[in-house]
Amino acid sequence: MRDTPGAQAPDMLAWTCPAPLRDQPRVVMGHGGGGALSAELVEHVFAPAFGGPALSVTTDAATVELGGARLAFSTDSFVVRPLFFPGGSIGDLAVNGTVNDLAMSGARAAYLSCGFILEEGVETDVVTRVAQALGAAARAAGVQVATGDTKVVEAGHGDGIYINTSGIGLIPPGVDLRPQRVVPGDVVIVSGPVGVHGVAIMSVREGLEFGVEIESDCAALGGLVEAMLAVTPDLHVLRDPTRGGLAASLNEIAAASGTGIVVQERAVPVPAPVANACAVLGLDPMYVANEGKLVAFVPRAQADAVLAAMRAHPLGAGAAVIGEAVEAHPGMVVARTGLGGTRVVDMPLGEQLPRIC
Repeated sequence: MRDTPGAQAPDMLAWTCPAPLRDQPRVVMGHGGGGALSAELVEHVFAPAFGGPALSVTTDAATVELGGARLAFSTDSFVVRPLFFPGGSIGDLAVNGTVNDLAMSGARAAYLSCGFILEEGVETDVVTRVAQALGAAARAAGVQVATGDTKVVEAGHGDGIYINTSGIGLIPPGVDLRPQRVVPGDVVIVSGPVGVHGVAIMSVREGLEFGVEIESDCAALGGLVEAMLAVTPDLHVLRDPTRGGLAASLNEIAAASGTGIVVQERAVPVPAPVANACAVLGLDPMYVANEGKLVAFVPRAQADAVLAAMRAHPLGAGAAVIGEAVEAHPGMVVARTGLGGTRVVDMPLGEQLPRIC
């Protein structure tokens, strides 16, 4: 390409790309995507600043002891756009997301806090609808909103409504769910079809139509986890694959446990509408967020019984075995394709679909 006389040379350092560079001097959207950039931000900025033995960077909730009781404690912030979508709203997400983080520690959620950050100019009716949805979701999940806070920011600085929820719950005796307990031979089970929530949000936000309406799988998973623990308290780890999808969760578990993970690609349940939408959008369903699914690592001896219990629960009816933990390639996730080949399932760098939770 020839230079144009008098034209100003482009500033190469000011260029941006969909997959941000790893040495960004500023925060980019990918830092909130639940992938490698998020992990780097936590590892190099937040963990050193906060410190302390209770700080958990490998699980969805911290496990702490108070007065002889083992508690799960978690917090999450929700910035989804649009505020209402097929299958739910930001209010439902704010409850179910935190309840599920606690459930992944085996805890039954007891109390939530709720902080609303409202943008100046947002309609009161919209705030009311979101608050009512949040309250209904809390009642359905059997959790009480015990305290809260409200702030208002200037117009143009809040995108309508942001919500933060924190939750606390009791962990039953004998339950110890953490990725470090995963061992070779563990069976990997997902509770149902993946990729649904992310595609539902994208279809509404971008005005896309795929022939059928795709609804978010947003749901509170506490009851499903209780059914699984009733079979055996010796589950090794649970994770709800939200930001970064199933791929991010599996990579985090592989790295923390030091095991390899092999996934049978054809065994991963993906609904046809989601698969078709991902094909059109150029997405891999394993990297798309979910809000009502979990992935479990279960000792092989208990896998059949746990799978049967999951399928007997409404939120686990589509549960499927998708792979296993192995000694080979520690810290790495690979997928065996339907053609007999093998591909590496990398940790996502940033976020395929921003602002979905």
